[in-house]
Amino acid sequence: MPPDASATKKRLLDAAFAEFAEHGLAGARVDRIGAAAEANKRLLYVYYTNKETLFDTVVAHSIQRMSDAVPFTPQDLPGYAGALFDHLIKHPEHLRLATWAQLERPVAGPAETAAYASKVAAITETRPPTGDAEPADILALVLGLTTAWLGASPALRGLTAAEPFSPERLAAHRTALIAAVEALIAIAGR
Repeated sequence: MPPDASATKKRLLDAAFAEFAEHGLAGARVDRIGAAAEANKRLLYVYYTNKETLFDTVVAHSIQRMSDAVPFTPQDLPGYAGALFDHLIKHPEHLRLATWAQLERPVAGPAETAAYASKVAAITETRPPTGDAEPADILALVLGLTTAWLGASPALRGLTAAEPFSPERLAAHRTALIAAVEALIAIAGR
């Protein structure tokens, strides 16, 4: 009986996730992925054809993992922003991978497009338009506010009284984030 390929594929995907989150598509090395997965690097090409396809697969898996970990709640966008912020603090590799994907793969893949489209549709359904802001604008602003502290310049983060990533500072920023999303919703008429 041939060996079960699913365990090897999972190890390759996990190793590729770590490698791509750290180095991006261009900086990632299939040798390191193979070594970390304890698999022959040729299997990457057997299962995924090339490094770009593997990267796209890893991004799609990351999107699904984040969606599973932080369900989208269009009826409670401030709560969603807080939960997503908490998740990204615990798992910064997801944001790093998404940033690499934006830099190196400017055309969105089907998984990313579907993830955003479902959220925009949910906002439209849950929060009928009463103002000028389109649902895509609302989502973009909520996500931008959610990741603002994580993507802020170290110089800016250093201007706070507490260490930028101390529990106290993160809790204070989370409170500000939720208040900002609440204000956004009030202004946008949603």
